[in-house]
Amino acid sequence: MTTTALAMTTALAVEHLCVRYAVAGLKQGLQAVDDVSFTVLRGETLGVVGESGSGKSTLARAMLRLVPVTSGRMLIRGVDLLTLDKAGLRAMREHLQIIFQDPLASLDPRMSVAEIIAEPLREFRPRLTRAERRERVLAIMARVGLLPEHLQRYPHEFSGGQAQRIGIARALMLQPEFLVCDEPISALDASIKSQIANLLKDLQQEFQLSVIFIAHDLASVRFSCDRILVLYLGRVMEIASRASLFQLPRHPYTRALLQAVPIADPVRARARTTTPLSGEIPSPLSPPSGCVFRTRCPLAIARCAAEVPGLRRVGDNEVACHRAEESG
Repeated sequence: MTTTALAMTTALAVEHLCVRYAVAGLKQGLQAVDDVSFTVLRGETLGVVGESGSGKSTLARAMLRLVPVTSGRMLIRGVDLLTLDKAGLRAMREHLQIIFQDPLASLDPRMSVAEIIAEPLREFRPRLTRAERRERVLAIMARVGLLPEHLQRYPHEFSGGQAQRIGIARALMLQPEFLVCDEPISALDASIKSQIANLLKDLQQEFQLSVIFIAHDLASVRFSCDRILVLYLGRVMEIASRASLFQLPRHPYTRALLQAVPIADPVRARARTTTPLSGEIPSPLSPPSGCVFRTRCPLAIARCAAEVPGLRRVGDNEVACHRAEESG
């Protein structure tokens, strides 16, 4: 694909994004996101996975400028979001929406369902009449599996799965181009997770949304995502298509995450030999030198402590590992 064609099909381009929080008594602060670059194509779902503390939620909020960004670029519609003033950013929010991890916490308990879902219309479509707003609200509610009798109820009257459907309806009310799903199923019961995951996949295809789907584990993104980005301590470890990542992971961290994916077949599960990932993820206040994964990596050598590995292509994957060829 030519550079021009790639630009035309790219929904979002993130370039060298860094998010650093000031910490009292610590000169360098806390590096939550460190030199992260990736693209999301139009109509594509990119999964972002990693353990708690890897920077996933910070990355999600940075992309919508809900947290301050230290440096980098985020291009959508050819515009760098980091250069927009307050008015420009407000106008761009019509095309960028987010679904949060905790469905109940993301809904205003003082507002009815009708008010919550109609809020984007009141802000961005002020010329609509009350009847027109109600018609649009009912249409999107039906699409996400909510009933008309839910209109005047309040968030506390709903289950977690129903509350997440309200959040999804609100996010899609303006028919955005780009949707960030920040662990949208992690707080739900197992049976509800599959329902919400199926709903999001159907909506992504129906509305041709470009989606970033954030999750703790690879099992959660295998069904929904076209490509997967593996994040560790704020840095990208690997980016690959779903098929390539699951068939031939190149980074030792990706391989460890895959070994942690449960197997439903008890016979296969007992036969599988796994090497659990040792240790805990280091504190972002004092990350390891060189490769941030080296303190837990079975392939670590002296070079890993001295030199930060950059993303490079190995086979079909992009990998940040000095010994990626030995991980295949």
